[in-house]
Amino acid sequence: MARKDIFSSVMNPAPAKPERNDALSYVVSGASRSIKSSFEELAKGSVVELDPELIDGSFVSDRIDDDDEAFQELLVAVKERGQDSPILVRPHPAVSGRYQVVFGHRRVKVARQLGRQVRAVVKPMADQDHVIAQGQENAARSNLSFIERTLFAKRLADLGYDQSVIKSALALDATTFSKMQSVAAYVPEAIILAIGSARATGRDRWWQLSKLLQVPGNAEKAADFTRSDDFAAETGDARFTLLSDFLVKSKRPAKAAAPAAKAWAAQDKSVKVEIKDSGKAFTLALKAKNASRFGAYIADNLDELYRAFQGSQATKTGD
Repeated sequence: MARKDIFSSVMNPAPAKPERNDALSYVVSGASRSIKSSFEELAKGSVVELDPELIDGSFVSDRIDDDDEAFQELLVAVKERGQDSPILVRPHPAVSGRYQVVFGHRRVKVARQLGRQVRAVVKPMADQDHVIAQGQENAARSNLSFIERTLFAKRLADLGYDQSVIKSALALDATTFSKMQSVAAYVPEAIILAIGSARATGRDRWWQLSKLLQVPGNAEKAADFTRSDDFAAETGDARFTLLSDFLVKSKRPAKAAAPAAKAWAAQDKSVKVEIKDSGKAFTLALKAKNASRFGAYIADNLDELYRAFQGSQATKTGD
């Protein structure tokens, strides 16, 4: 199981850096190394029981919203057979006597709800090792969406971690990381949070949305759309699709309005004329009993009519 590798990777963390915002330009070998003896250490008493009220969340959030159905399944499973696997915590770096979740926050939530102790491995570790272990556990979870991983990567970057650490934490290839950067740069976090985790929406669709949001004015249009009733009525992936379709339609040039038709009719109603002028074409449509004969008369006298037109134009211009 992937979780075994995660535990093994954090038993020997990399040396702590004096400042989180230093240039962390190396991949942490200790946090990414698999150690076969890790579960032997757990079996020798590394797992303890903690009061969940003494455990705080990670300093970097990795979820947009909780999957209520998955949480309820976990709640029932823990209630019926107990907590199968321990969580990983570290002593709180700022508050004595408290702990901070590295991964396993849903199991902490379940323990609180059931009024039980939570089984945990307590491991002192620096911030950098914390986020790498948390990120590797994220990568092993199938229910964490692309946009949740992207937002987690962005928050790490905002804290000063460099690309090598972020890519190591989330096991990212160059293409995925590049598209994550584009999404994080051009899709405002407020819009991401409004959409939600969108678990079925992959990296390429988010990347296309980031391209749409680079069009001048589209970010403001998108923000307004997320406040609409139609958007609020949906969730997750449906919200993403609504917003994407809205932006695609908004960038298409509006069709020019059809020119309004004018009409003329003889007093005796024997000829009716519908007139359309688009600026490039002028159309006369003749109807009623004399339409054919009147149309033929116009056609036969086009030379004379055009000379009369030219004369009227010369008179207007003073030539």
